[in-house]
Amino acid sequence: MAGRNNNKLPSSLPQLQNLIKRDPPAYLEEFLQQYRHYQSNVEIFKLQPNKPSKELAELVMFMAQVGHCYRDHLVDFPQQLKDLLSYHHTNLDADLRMTFCKALILLRNKNLINPTSLLELFFELLRCHDKLLRKTLYSHIVTDIKNINAKHKNNKMNTTLQSFMYTMLQDSNPTAAKISLDVMIELYRRNIWNDAKTVNVITTACFSKVTKILVAALKFFLGKDEDEKQDSDSESEDDGPTARDLMVRYSTGRKTTKNKKKLEKAMRVLKKHKKKRKPEVFNFSAIHLIHDPQDFAEKLLKQLETSKERFEVKMMLMELISRLVGIHELFLFNFYPFVQRFLQPHQREVTKILLFAAQASHQLVPPEIIQSVLMTIANNFVTDKNSGEVMTVGINAIKEVSARCPLAMTEDLLQDLAQYRSHKNKNVMMSARTLIQLFRSLNPQMLQKKFRGKPTEATSEAKIHEYGELNAKDYIPGAEVLELEAKAEDGTLEEDGWESASLSGEDEDGEWIDVPHSSDEEQQELAEKVKSMPAEERKAKAAAVSTSRLLTQEEFQKIRLAQLRKELNSAPGKAAKRKNIDIDSEDEARGELLSLRDIEHLHKKPKSDKETRLATAMAGRTDRKEFVKKKTKLNPFASSTNKQKKKQKNFMMMRYSHNVRSKNKRSFREKQLALRDALLKQRKRLVK
Repeated sequence: MAGRNNNKLPSSLPQLQNLIKRDPPAYLEEFLQQYRHYQSNVEIFKLQPNKPSKELAELVMFMAQVGHCYRDHLVDFPQQLKDLLSYHHTNLDADLRMTFCKALILLRNKNLINPTSLLELFFELLRCHDKLLRKTLYSHIVTDIKNINAKHKNNKMNTTLQSFMYTMLQDSNPTAAKISLDVMIELYRRNIWNDAKTVNVITTACFSKVTKILVAALKFFLGKDEDEKQDSDSESEDDGPTARDLMVRYSTGRKTTKNKKKLEKAMRVLKKHKKKRKPEVFNFSAIHLIHDPQDFAEKLLKQLETSKERFEVKMMLMELISRLVGIHELFLFNFYPFVQRFLQPHQREVTKILLFAAQASHQLVPPEIIQSVLMTIANNFVTDKNSGEVMTVGINAIKEVSARCPLAMTEDLLQDLAQYRSHKNKNVMMSARTLIQLFRSLNPQMLQKKFRGKPTEATSEAKIHEYGELNAKDYIPGAEVLELEAKAEDGTLEEDGWESASLSGEDEDGEWIDVPHSSDEEQQELAEKVKSMPAEERKAKAAAVSTSRLLTQEEFQKIRLAQLRKELNSAPGKAAKRKNIDIDSEDEARGELLSLRDIEHLHKKPKSDKETRLATAMAGRTDRKEFVKKKTKLNPFASSTNKQKKKQKNFMMMRYSHNVRSKNKRSFREKQLALRDALLKQRKRLVK
């Protein structure tokens, strides 16, 4: 017993903790002694809860470390800690409060506490003015909920916590409400709470009077996250060579045709590799989970009209409203006059506002409402008094609005815009031609005859339906191609005839495909068969293929390529437009969302101003100080010479000096005297 007393176990908590974990029953008495010591310290702490207590902090962490060894004795310990935090968290010492929280987290990790009550307590502790504590609690809340739903969704607990978070979003403390919102957003992004209830709880934050909460909710629905963008960029830079690396690698050798082809092949493989490596992302799925998007958009518009937030927040509200209207095809007629007020060339961020106007356009909006938007853009942007870039942006915006709501375009406006196809500015000219090309596929009859181009199969089938008319089909248009391919005698027709229409020129492994010339004839023969088929027979074959089985992605790709060929094949009864064509297989249909590049796209790069050119030139210059001859004095304290002083003098002072006269203008006598002086100086040096 004397040796055991000399060990001083009761006063050495780390050593006692280590021994208890190895053999809990052997050290029960020592543990109970420390537990009684802890209880006495708690009673002292209750008298002065704002006073720091290092001894109590050590005892609390000791109890939390060995809590799983003596469950029966410490059955009330977690609840006691929670009560202390709940009653005294406002005036508790910061270090002691952090220790209590870490002890509870440790007990939760050992599954000694019910997660619901602990998480509710931690949400209440978010009101504390302790940044480190809030960061610790945020990390634990996200991690704990993730672990709870790791094996399977715990719907009962999720429902309880979501209801509690809904009340936390309405909390009077803005910091606690903001962190609660961040927790829900983080859990949604991690696919833990990605249900409609979470999304609709977050929608309530869009009407918060606290700017930080409002901005966080808007960024969630708009999909803007700077941290995720930076992380994705860093990951893409770390994986494999970049395009710049390939350019440097192939530019150092000889400039041969072989090396040029190698570079082009490497760039294509890199592009395809990036697409394969990019994970599948379901963008803006949160907008689709909103229960009542019409009511939500109306409330947002009302808030926008009376908002006194800064301009950036108003822009975010406008963007969210435009996406809601475009994706769900809502009726929000007051939004268009509100946007029209900002459609001025001098308006700040006007290209984004044009994008919002185009995004909010769809076929269910009455054409008269969209016509006013088009006329406003045309009158304010597409005029000769504006610069070419402004006119280009205006025509691009009109094109995007017309693509989503073709009935809004009038023949007079279209004919006026088509005249810009011969404008002196290349950007304006190309934008006008893209607008003409759009209506060649939508409704060529609206164009003048000289602008319609050569008739194709697509233009002959083009038709703009009346307002409210639904063009529903019970089959997949173009599916008749699959039946014709199945009946083909040669099996290479499928491989060569349609896959060769891709512009990529590569297979899935990034290798080049050698396409024989005979495939063009087979391809043209199949296209002629489809063209010569009557419309009713074509429809019947397409319906038979569509309803008989499930189609694969490769078959859908063949159907889409066949539909694209209609835009290039001549119409029935017309001469062939061209024999050899290339179709870009990566050309996708118009999606739900527009990008800013669709509005700001310039076909010709604008000239840089003087400051930009100067900055580029200075950035390309290297520091050449190390190659300059260094002129140092033998005596650093010596004065400058007369020759050095002359460089600093005004030219008018040295105008008639002999030394500044150029050598080629000296007279013969002056040259004689100079030669004499030089020889005399040389002779004196030799004598010395």
